[in-house]
Amino acid sequence: MDLNDTPEQATYRRRIRDWLDGHRAHAPAVVGSVEDAAYLSARRAWQRELAQGGLAGVTWPAEHGGSGLGPIEQVIVDQEIGAAEVPGVLDGIGVGLMGPCLIAHGTEEQKHRHLGPLLHGDEVWCQLFSEPSAGSDLAAVQSRAVMQDDGSWKLNGQKVWTTNGHFAAFGMMLARTDADVPKHKGLTMFIVPMDAEGITIRGLRQIHGEAEFNEVFFDDVVLPSDAVVGGVGNGWGVALTVLMFERFTIGLGGEALGFKAERFARAVASAPSSTHTDAVLERLGDLATDLLAVRFTGFRMLTSLAQGQIPGPEAGLAKVTTVNAAIAAGELIADVHGPAVLDPENEFGYMISFLPGLKSAGGTEAILRNTVGERVLGLPTEPRLDKGIPFRELKSREREATA
Repeated sequence: MDLNDTPEQATYRRRIRDWLDGHRAHAPAVVGSVEDAAYLSARRAWQRELAQGGLAGVTWPAEHGGSGLGPIEQVIVDQEIGAAEVPGVLDGIGVGLMGPCLIAHGTEEQKHRHLGPLLHGDEVWCQLFSEPSAGSDLAAVQSRAVMQDDGSWKLNGQKVWTTNGHFAAFGMMLARTDADVPKHKGLTMFIVPMDAEGITIRGLRQIHGEAEFNEVFFDDVVLPSDAVVGGVGNGWGVALTVLMFERFTIGLGGEALGFKAERFARAVASAPSSTHTDAVLERLGDLATDLLAVRFTGFRMLTSLAQGQIPGPEAGLAKVTTVNAAIAAGELIADVHGPAVLDPENEFGYMISFLPGLKSAGGTEAILRNTVGERVLGLPTEPRLDKGIPFRELKSREREATA
């Protein structure tokens, strides 16, 4: 029992712990290659088992296959999965972001078709948002979707940094459907089958050797009219739902990713005693304080989620704090243990090489701090030259300025 558990939560925690104890033998390794078909198959099977046991989609409504519980129960599940040292769901993007987005904005037909296979790992999803010229400024996406005479849509463009795109069955794509209105207003969200004709996927190999990210090209990809999520022209609002869940998941789900103050403290303590200087302990104390602050801030934020609210912009601060603290932990562990810790086979080697990219996921630190400053603290907004200017005219001005 956790010291903060109510009697009901303690009972739930024991049930989750007992389930994990009984199914631990079926769990694959926590770490494996996303290019290994056998490993991915094992992770799919494990996600299916988690879903059947009520450990995936904990907060999803029961009518959509979830447990219909609150975010506190989700935290308990994440804590117990981490303590058991078994993997969570393979498709964190689908279960954590795309599923909730479909529940909030999808049609009944879309929910019926996609939520079950998504939750059980039968169909993995990816997020088709960022582009080479539209990452932090997501509303500047240039991939175009044009409606055809029969009501279908034709997609053209490019996306980049697409996690799991090479084995995803579907993606949720933000595309521009109207270039004659201000850029936030001319966007639409689409469900895209990743095996559709005209889609080319190329892996982007990272410093640790894996190609988790991809660039995806769309050449006259045809989508049916019912591929639209949330209505034509409403893509920005749908995208914000995804982004808020993403920032909340990264920030407050850090412990499920292994970003725990206790784990980092053990790693530092296991280094030669000669490294345990006051400066090292001060660095450890700083990052541990940040991670513990995120943990308990998260518990307070869970109250609003329990009332059915979508995470607000303040969730971005949890993401910023978690990632920066984990990066600081990786640097500290490398300093006290030496270069050997950078080996990909070391438990921290992958984390150290992966974390710099995570700084941009869900929005860069600068963007998130601006959002919190403007939308939470009420600070004056930065000058925006594109305010009220149609996207087509804005791009024309940019071309003239750089000519």
